[in-house]
Amino acid sequence: MNRWKGIGLLLLANILIFITLSITFTVLADFVLPSFGINLHQYVNQGDLIFALAIGFGGAFGSLALSKTIARSMIDGYQITHPKNHAESVILETVQKIANRLNVKTPELWVYESPDPNAFATGPSKNNSMVAVSTGLLNNLNENEVRAVLAHEMGHVYNGDMFTTTILAGLMNTFVYFISRWVYRHLAERNPALGFGAYIFLQIILSFLAMIPISWFSRRREFAADRFAANTVGKEYMISALQAIDGWVQRAQFQYTSEDALATMKISGQSKSFLRMFSTHPPIEARVAALQRL
Repeated sequence: MNRWKGIGLLLLANILIFITLSITFTVLADFVLPSFGINLHQYVNQGDLIFALAIGFGGAFGSLALSKTIARSMIDGYQITHPKNHAESVILETVQKIANRLNVKTPELWVYESPDPNAFATGPSKNNSMVAVSTGLLNNLNENEVRAVLAHEMGHVYNGDMFTTTILAGLMNTFVYFISRWVYRHLAERNPALGFGAYIFLQIILSFLAMIPISWFSRRREFAADRFAANTVGKEYMISALQAIDGWVQRAQFQYTSEDALATMKISGQSKSFLRMFSTHPPIEARVAALQRL
C-alpha cells in the first residue's frame, strides 16, 4: 500500500468518501427521515441535481482535505525536518530552492520504505502540500536524477494538479449520483429492495468507470510535470531518471498482475492492456519521447 501515487490515493479516497456519503444520504432521506414525517426533497426544487452536486463535490473535496492525512497513514516513513545524511540534504535543498523560486511554501518532505523507485505529491493546495520519496528512489537513482523527480513532483504542486483533479472528480461524482438516483427512483416504485440494491451496485460500478476520464486527465498532467522538471533541472536529467526507473522495473522483472492491484498508480505507468485506461501515469517510453521532442 505504500506504493500508491498521490493522485491515485486521492481518487481512491474520493470514491470511498463519495459512496459512503451518497448511500448514507439515501438511507436517511428515503428511509429514516420519512418515517418521522420529514421529506428533504420537498424543500429543494430539482432536489436530486442539487443533492448530486453537494454529495459529488463533498466527496471530492473531502478527499482533498484529507489527502495528506491519508498519505501519511499509508506509508511507512518519516518526515525530514533536519537532514541527517546527504540524501536528505539533497531532498530538502532541492525542494526548498524550487519552492522559493515559485514563491510557494515548502511542502512537507517524507521518505518512506519501499524497494521500488517512486515519489508522489499530494495536499489541498500549493501552500499546504506534501512530497514523499521512496528509499528505492534514493538507492537506485543518482543525485541529478533524484533532483529531476523532485522537480517533477513540485510541478504537480505548483500546477495545482490535485485541485484540478478534485474538480473533475466532483463533476464525475455528480453524474454518478444523479444517474444512480434516477434508476433508484424508477425501480423503488415497484420494489424498494431491488431499487436500493441497484443503486448501490451502480454507485460502485459507475464510480470506477468515472476513473477513466479522470485518469486520462492525470496522464496529461504527468506530461506537464515532466516539462516543468525539464525546464527546472534540464530534460536530460528527467529522461535519465525515467530510464533509471524503467531499468529497475526491467531488472526486477516487475509484473503488473493481480498480486499488485496498485500498479495503475505507479510512477512507471501501464504500457499495454486495458488497464492503461485506468492508469494515472503514461508509459515511460511515451514520457521519454515527449521530453526528447522538447
